[in-house]
Amino acid sequence: MRREKVSLTQASRDAGISPRTVTRWGKTALQKQKNGKYAAKKSDSLLRLVMIPTPDGKRDIAVRGSKQVTLLAEYWNALHRYLQTGDASRLKKFQGKYIRDANGVDIPLSVDLSALNRLGSAGVLSFESLYARTT
Repeated sequence: MRREKVSLTQASRDAGISPRTVTRWGKTALQKQKNGKYAAKKSDSLLRLVMIPTPDGKRDIAVRGSKQVTLLAEYWNALHRYLQTGDASRLKKFQGKYIRDANGVDIPLSVDLSALNRLGSAGVLSFESLYARTT
């Protein structure tokens, strides 16, 4: 709803679930407006399972909040640009940055180009989705 600017009804239809289910499970991410309709908040604290690259490969972690996920998505985009083009300029902004997992543990975002090259060459950093598989 936040990114695509669609209604709750449309977002729930796209996800294949009822609007009631969305409001029940995503209530902390929604704000009821004066007209009675729901809108997505600018950020949320929902729990998400995501993949983060580490020096040992990809790792599944739980994070709270859309801001953490946005930062991680930007990092993945910069990482893939580097692996595809050799342009490391977008990775520089992640020096000293970290993702805080749901337990409060800080996981640094790697900008070690030799480690990233090694992982990329091994095929460990293939990217289908930011979100971890839950099956």
